[in-house]
Amino acid sequence: MKYIDLRSDTVSHPTPAMREAMYTAEVGDDVYRDDPTTNRLEELAAEMLGKEAALFVTSGTMGNQLALMTHTRKGDEAIVSANAHIFTHEVGAAAVLSSLNMKPLTFKDDIYDPDQIEKAIWSGDIHEPPTTLICLENALANGRVVPIENMKKIYDMAHSHGIPVHLDGARVFNAAAALGVDVKEIGACVDSVSCCLSKGLCAPIGAVLCGSREFIERARKFRKMLGGGMRQTGVLAAAGIIALTDMTKRLPEDHAHAKLLAEKLAQLDGVTITQNVEINMVFARLDWPKTEELKPWLYERGVVINGAGPDFRFVTHYWIGEEEIDKFVGLLKEFKER
Repeated sequence: MKYIDLRSDTVSHPTPAMREAMYTAEVGDDVYRDDPTTNRLEELAAEMLGKEAALFVTSGTMGNQLALMTHTRKGDEAIVSANAHIFTHEVGAAAVLSSLNMKPLTFKDDIYDPDQIEKAIWSGDIHEPPTTLICLENALANGRVVPIENMKKIYDMAHSHGIPVHLDGARVFNAAAALGVDVKEIGACVDSVSCCLSKGLCAPIGAVLCGSREFIERARKFRKMLGGGMRQTGVLAAAGIIALTDMTKRLPEDHAHAKLLAEKLAQLDGVTITQNVEINMVFARLDWPKTEELKPWLYERGVVINGAGPDFRFVTHYWIGEEEIDKFVGLLKEFKER
């Protein structure tokens, strides 16, 4: 059975063009830096995000953790959002890999407050760990997008204290599309940025970490330490190139489909869209009885979702169009009326 999968955009599998590019990819040994396809991907990523250099890595988590390892020293402290992926969904890696303290702050709707961040910077007292990094995220895991002006204020404030800024940009191209800006404008607000190729961009594996040439050289050493020297990576990088050149351009379609889904869901009795749709995520409350039965019931009928309700997140991507949305909403009506 071909499933309609709304769990996440991580489930977006490669396009036919990606599969062909992977099959015919020219490869070398990336540890020796002579894999031409990987080199092209890194050059492209750096250029698109407005940085000097880039590094192909296995995942967004690896990209984030390499950034922490490269920006900080043991015993330092990084400021993060309490709901940031880098803090809540990376298995405590900052403590294990970087021996790093993390200071989580809570913000309204998770949108950063520059003044609150500045107040959280340690003074330099001998009893305090040095604050050596500020971590941001855009787009946010809650589906919201951080305004450019907000990021600029944090960047300028951080640099006035001599502190670099890292961006978990897992969906940074979604953020750029939602803001209507070139992704370079977001990249200009941070010192380093990681970007997933395997979420809404459909590549099967991988992410890129971008920053200054010196920063990437240090990160490359740490990547090798973590077992990330994967040799003939051109097979994977070939899909990543298409992800950046082609798939980034069509992200507004995913956003439009998410808005369409939200509109159709809002027409159902007992359904509330709990926040505005800004990217490709729809957050909805289904005030129906027995929503804990919805997930297995839908699965039997070819639709995959996460959660037991009443609050759900549905995510659109390349493989979710109007036909899939109509089928899903129709099944929800059937479930409610059964």
